[in-house]
Amino acid sequence: MAIDATNEKRFESDIEAALLSPAGGYTKGADVYDAKAGLFVDMLVDFVRRTQPKAWARFENANKLDTVRKFCAAFNNACDMDGLVSVLRHGFKHRGIPFRVCYFKPESSLNQTSAAQYAKNRVECYRQWYFSTDTKKSVDMVLALNGIPVFAFELKNQYTGQTVDNAKTQWMYDRDPREICFQFNKRILGYFAVDHTEVWMTTELRGKDTVFLPFNQGSNGAGRDGGKGNPANPHGYPTAYLWETVFQKDSMMDILQKFIHLQVTEEKKLLPDGTEKTVKKARLIFPRYHQLDAVRKMIAHVLAHGAGHNYLIQHSAGSGKSNSIAWTAYRLASLH
Repeated sequence: MAIDATNEKRFESDIEAALLSPAGGYTKGADVYDAKAGLFVDMLVDFVRRTQPKAWARFENANKLDTVRKFCAAFNNACDMDGLVSVLRHGFKHRGIPFRVCYFKPESSLNQTSAAQYAKNRVECYRQWYFSTDTKKSVDMVLALNGIPVFAFELKNQYTGQTVDNAKTQWMYDRDPREICFQFNKRILGYFAVDHTEVWMTTELRGKDTVFLPFNQGSNGAGRDGGKGNPANPHGYPTAYLWETVFQKDSMMDILQKFIHLQVTEEKKLLPDGTEKTVKKARLIFPRYHQLDAVRKMIAHVLAHGAGHNYLIQHSAGSGKSNSIAWTAYRLASLH
């Protein structure tokens, strides 16, 4: 790929072109975003009508006025109660009517019905996403699944004087976490700061307290000893793995189905009167690049060579060994 390193819009265009290619699997977003609903409403309703006509007919019959608005409200109530990750994986019920907002890839190709359902998903790429009715600010790129915004990117170009640090600052100070699209586990599940050489990400916007983690391969590539950052890419941008591999359609759906998860912990908080109160804290766990790479490589080897082999995966302290083990075990248990 020939790179115009001095043009930020070219960087954006190249990412879009890769996602919209047959290999990428996305289509160009054409719907209008409804900031109050937090959705590309027409896309979501179209998906439900196409895939669940009987459920939609029941809902429409019970809600003859403002049907679409009431459906969006039901969806939002479900996200408030259970969180978006749960709604994506298990759907939701409204007064006894079950709905799915997406379908995931079946474990086996023998399940032709599930394979046909999976093919009905629509994943779209939108550039310059205007996310609010109160401001004219926009996010460089958002990925939407059946009209639901799920991942967003701020893109920077060092050659125009901006880096991932500027993108982080934008996420921290120019994006209001009270917007429905930025509320925790309600819409966007991963916020990415990207330039030509580095990627950082977070799953929750908390203003100045937002914590970003690196999402890089390492200086010598995944699985090889080295330092921070990413290796040079003779065929394009050093960060091209993000859109060519990680967020390729099937990979992105796999992450939503089997990797990202909600972790709830309890902490003791000391009150002014000296008593203790137990406080629950929730956070979304998104796989770091080395975890994603290690788990998928092991699973690919098992599929190719069968069971009975030993694997040694080196993790540094604090790099998520427990999650890597859990993801691997979970996926091995469901292999055909």
